[in-house]
Amino acid sequence: MDRTQATRSPFLAVLDGTPLDPPPFWMMRQAGRYLPEYRQVRAEAGDFLTLCYTPKLAAEVTLQPIRRYGFDAAIIFSDILVVPHALGVDLTFEAGEGPRLAPLTDAAGLAMLRGELDPARTHPVYEAIASVRASLPAEVALIGFCGAPWTVATYMVAGCGTDDQAPARLLALREEKLFQSLIDRLVEASIIHLSGQVAAGADAVQVFDTWSGVLDPLSFERWCAEPLRRIVSGLRALHPGVPVIAFPKGASLEALERLADTGINAIGLDWTADRTAARARLSGKVALQGNLDPLRLIAGGDALEEEVARIRADFAGAPHIFNLGHGIRPETPLAHVERLVEAVRRAR
Repeated sequence: MDRTQATRSPFLAVLDGTPLDPPPFWMMRQAGRYLPEYRQVRAEAGDFLTLCYTPKLAAEVTLQPIRRYGFDAAIIFSDILVVPHALGVDLTFEAGEGPRLAPLTDAAGLAMLRGELDPARTHPVYEAIASVRASLPAEVALIGFCGAPWTVATYMVAGCGTDDQAPARLLALREEKLFQSLIDRLVEASIIHLSGQVAAGADAVQVFDTWSGVLDPLSFERWCAEPLRRIVSGLRALHPGVPVIAFPKGASLEALERLADTGINAIGLDWTADRTAARARLSGKVALQGNLDPLRLIAGGDALEEEVARIRADFAGAPHIFNLGHGIRPETPLAHVERLVEAVRRAR
C-alpha cells in the first residue's frame, strides 16, 4: 500500500487517528441489491458466485455506488466464504436461502481441506481489486476483506447460517482440539487472502465477525480476539502499516476493549452499541466506525435525520468513519440514501 495515499484519502486519514468533520463515509454492502444497476449486472452474471469470480463484473459493481454517491471508500465485491471455497469446500448459494456448504464436523472433513488456497477462487478477487484501484479517484480508498475465523467456521460446521451458531459452539466444546485446528487453518488462510488483496491494491482491510456476539467472554477471547491478533500480526509482517478494521457484530463493550488491543486501527460498531460508552472506553486506542441502524435508513424522514445528527455529535472530535451498524438492506429507497449522504456531509 502507498502510505502517501493517506494524505489524500479522508478514510485513511481517520484510520491513522485524525478526526475529520464531516467524517468520511461508506456503507457496508454498499455494492448490492438496493441498486438497480447492480441488479442488472447480477442478472447478466446469472448467479452470485459467477458474479464474485468474474473480475470485470465484480469490479463494475464495486464502482457503482462510488459513481452514484461518491463515498469515501469502496469495498471490493466478494464474499466471506471465498476462503472456505478456496480451501476446497463445496459452496452454493440458494436463492432466498443463503449459502450452502458441505458441513465440516470431524477430523476427516478437516483433512480434506486443501493445503493452499485455490488460485482459481482467489486470483479473480485480486484481479478485480487491481481493476477497481486503477479506476478509483486517488482520494477514494479501496477496502479488501475477509470473514473472521470464528464466523467463517460457523458456516463451515453447520453448512449454512443458523440463528445461534449452536453447531459450531457445540463442536468447539466437544472437540476442542479439532475446532482449534480449524481456526488455525482459517487464520493462516485469512492472512494469505488479505495479503493478496493488499498486494493487488487494497488500501485497508476489514475483518467481519458477524457472529461474535453469541460467545461467552472466554470463548470470545479464544475464538475471536486471539485469531484476530494473529491475523493482524501475520498481515503486518507482510505489509507493514496496513490498516485493519474489525467488525465484531453484537460484541460487548468489554469484548471491544479486548479487540482494541489486537493491533487493529478501528472497530466497527453495530447499531445496538452504546456510542458514548464505546468512545469513553476506546478513545485513544482505535478509531470508531458506524453505527446507523439500517432500518432508520429504510424509514427515512426525521428518524433518519435526527439519528445522523446524534451520531455525528457523539463522535465529534474523535476519529470516526460514518457507516451503518450492519449492511444496507435490499429494500432501502434510493432517495433515503441520497438524503443520508447529504446529512452526513452537511456542515455542523
